[in-house]
Amino acid sequence: MRGLGQLEATVMGVMWEVREPVTVRAVVERLQQSREIAYTTVMTVMDNLHSKGFLTRGRAGRAYVYQAARPREEHEAELMEEVLAGSADRSATLLHFVEKITPDELAQLRALLADKP
Repeated sequence: MRGLGQLEATVMGVMWEVREPVTVRAVVERLQQSREIAYTTVMTVMDNLHSKGFLTRGRAGRAYVYQAARPREEHEAELMEEVLAGSADRSATLLHFVEKITPDELAQLRALLADKP
């Protein structure tokens, strides 16, 4: 999977938050609450994200509406899988990961593993 640039990640953050089809204008308005950004910049980024498969696109009248192609959690899980796949020592990588998570997260992980067939 190709990675996301900083602005792409920011736009995807908005898309994962809204969880519904939105126009470029709606994304621009959300982004402009915290920074100045041009409509054409966001339009280009969203078109690129569509080309990369991160966004789906459809028509609503004359405008395109975009939606995240998959949930944030699925994207993040795939990133974790890529790290493991590229690791020279998967066990060591997993051990370092487990050492960095909180006790609550470790308990959640144990519960999830206990439920896995």
